[in-house]
Amino acid sequence: MKILVTGGCGFLGSNLSAAALDRGAELVVFDNLSRTGSAQNLEWLRGQGKFTHVHGDIRNANDVTRTIRDFAPDAVFHVAGQVAMTTSIANPRMDFEINAGGSLNVLEAVREHVPEAAVIYSSSNKVYGDLEYIDYQETETRYVDPAHPQGLDENTPLEFQSPYGCSKGAADQYMQDFARVYGLKTLVFRHSSMYGSRQFGTFDQGWIAWFCGQAVKASQGLLDKPFTIAGNGKQVRDVLEARDMSRLYFAGLDHIERAQGQVLNVGGGMQNSLSLLELFALLEELTDTQLQYEKLEPRFSDQRIFVADLAKTSALLDWSPQVTAREGIGDAVAWARQVMMANR
Repeated sequence: MKILVTGGCGFLGSNLSAAALDRGAELVVFDNLSRTGSAQNLEWLRGQGKFTHVHGDIRNANDVTRTIRDFAPDAVFHVAGQVAMTTSIANPRMDFEINAGGSLNVLEAVREHVPEAAVIYSSSNKVYGDLEYIDYQETETRYVDPAHPQGLDENTPLEFQSPYGCSKGAADQYMQDFARVYGLKTLVFRHSSMYGSRQFGTFDQGWIAWFCGQAVKASQGLLDKPFTIAGNGKQVRDVLEARDMSRLYFAGLDHIERAQGQVLNVGGGMQNSLSLLELFALLEELTDTQLQYEKLEPRFSDQRIFVADLAKTSALLDWSPQVTAREGIGDAVAWARQVMMANR
């Protein structure tokens, strides 16, 4: 099988690319190496197997069209994107050009040159807005949503908020519409939080990797002041580890004939949900270190709780998460230590 991974040197992309190589696929990795850590991920991938790297920009229709025309992939994992809410607010035009325009470039190239190819797209729970209409309850460590004990399903009303929500939501809708109008084999994953190896987290994106890094630094006496968090720390996400995420995308590919045109909420499910405070308690246990942090104002449009109801995803793709949050966070701490040693 011939697989193209856009953004193939990012966190999602590098894990998917490595999984494709493990499966013996002929692989093209499309990435402009602009994201922090992407160059390191490219070098790591070169040790995993043989593939072709195209140094292209998803915003450039010629780059995208030439790659898809010449390679003629059987499947496209479209995970290239601008991924930070804060960046979208600072530069909404760039955010739109990458997320919405870049996705349209992919769809048009597939429609013209390889209309039988599967296209699996990484959308976001941010298409649902801030969810402030939900009747939350507040406990000692987290917000809870009693009306949705298994999380939110795909019938949750759309409410694009922030430039990021708008650009990801627009691409999300284009993916569905190209299935309806042109018969393309598209599948949309509306992701909750993902984490794991090959993720170089920053303050505004990749929160688990970022806080694992802060905990490792604290355990080694390398923090000279407390780190900061947005909000009170009770906001909740269900977390999906990279190995389960890779299994998810290939399950989507294996079942594309029955899944095409669908939208699926994906994450770790309620059993793998964590608040920031609960994550910190786990990190303190894993690093044997008391974490010191200061609270800032909540971020604009931040959801107090989002957990994906996995019923539709599990039924359609015969998939469910296998890596527990405790196991995955332990591995993420080990990855953070590895990154820190490499940067010394």
